[in-house]
Amino acid sequence: MGLAPPTIREIILVWLLLAGLFLMFGPDMRSQLQFVSAPAPAQQHLSSSLASSNASVEQQYHDTRMNWDVSSVPQTKVVAHVPGWSIIDRLYIYKGVVYIVSNEPRRVPDLSTIYSKGMAIEPGPDSELARLPDETDIRIISTTEATALFGSGAQILDGVTYFVNDSPQFIQHYYHWSAELWFGFWRTYSALDPFITVSGNTTLPPPCRMVFNRLDAFRWRDYARMNQWVTRSSVPELTMEFIDDWDDRAKMGVPFVFERVVLADRSAAMHGLNYQRYQRTAATAFGLLGSTNWWLTIRNNVIQFAGLNPVVEVASTRGRPVITYISRQKWGRRMLKPADHERLVLELRKIEAAYGYEVHIVEAEKMTRLEQLQLASRTTILMGVHGNGLTSLLWMKPTRRSTVMEFFYPGGFAHDYEWTTRALGMIHYGFWGSDSFTSPNVPPTAYPEGFQGNEIPLDGGVVARLCILRLSLEEDVDEG
Repeated sequence: MGLAPPTIREIILVWLLLAGLFLMFGPDMRSQLQFVSAPAPAQQHLSSSLASSNASVEQQYHDTRMNWDVSSVPQTKVVAHVPGWSIIDRLYIYKGVVYIVSNEPRRVPDLSTIYSKGMAIEPGPDSELARLPDETDIRIISTTEATALFGSGAQILDGVTYFVNDSPQFIQHYYHWSAELWFGFWRTYSALDPFITVSGNTTLPPPCRMVFNRLDAFRWRDYARMNQWVTRSSVPELTMEFIDDWDDRAKMGVPFVFERVVLADRSAAMHGLNYQRYQRTAATAFGLLGSTNWWLTIRNNVIQFAGLNPVVEVASTRGRPVITYISRQKWGRRMLKPADHERLVLELRKIEAAYGYEVHIVEAEKMTRLEQLQLASRTTILMGVHGNGLTSLLWMKPTRRSTVMEFFYPGGFAHDYEWTTRALGMIHYGFWGSDSFTSPNVPPTAYPEGFQGNEIPLDGGVVARLCILRLSLEEDVDEG
């Protein structure tokens, strides 16, 4: 006899049973589903990952050593190189000396363009000679020599390492850290991804660590405390090692090998043509190919850290223009004539009223770091006397209108902010009183008497008229 069909009462009981089971086990199931799209608490993440790993994957040994018991030492590969900036795979260090293992030493770039003694930069030929490396600093050795020296293996420093072979001389300065060292590191490394998008998305893994072999942990932060903000916001997971850590490894008498290193050396960069043209170490890195959007990876991370959505912020740069004048009038050095400062403020307020621009007259030292980053990211025209405050141009959105106006004592000029502005695809104007200039018609570098003084002349009316001209340009439709 066949089974009788279920009654309505039986169907209801089955549904109630299923509902009860869901209420009992549903939360755990839902949390597992959410884990894919949203971070779970650390302990849940750990236990869930361990359970998954134990259930489906055999435990693996964490390999911390590269062995070559029966084979030759893996050779070093120079992936990319320009003076002062190198991407190198399998770079070895042993007892404080850097080793390039190669059976074809002629294919290795001149060592003086890779590495130096890391000394402070002083003018003159004697100082240049003193900074050149010798065999106590860096060597090229064959695989046979490496086997005899290193033995049967080396400890692995995995991932990507930023390696800084510089003295503390320039590191404790916002501009030199962010617009030279950090700028140059990312311009070099980003050459490996020529397809970085306008959103800053990249296929490159972030660096794991940053190694300073000439610097202690107390001498990398700047007086404005911006260095750490830029570093921690753009690569939050980065760890740092300093001279004590370098000495620890050297004293162990054990070879180490960097899986991949991006190596920066200021003295080595000075051999490059672009350095000789612009006196900027990062300029030599632009000899490498790269994406036009290369800097947006770093910039957008910093802006997002400052509490702004880069997508929304990009849209805002196409609307009401923002003019930011960074005043140094209370700084005590390198200031406009008081009357010329007042005239500039008056002229800016006039065009604010007439054209609806958003104008900010600020003193960077009175702003928080977040306020500086937030304002810079929205700024269309940034202006001020030559000085550290203009480093904020790094966080501007490059558009056709984006402009930096820099005020110099007549006859004086430095490439610092001029070159950096152009490197980001923006326009720079220098001012000597009522005269202005822009690339390619810029004067030679000069620091005349009065350059650092407090009587810098400026015609505020000329500045305001140039602002109107620059902001009259139509934006490109595809800049976001």
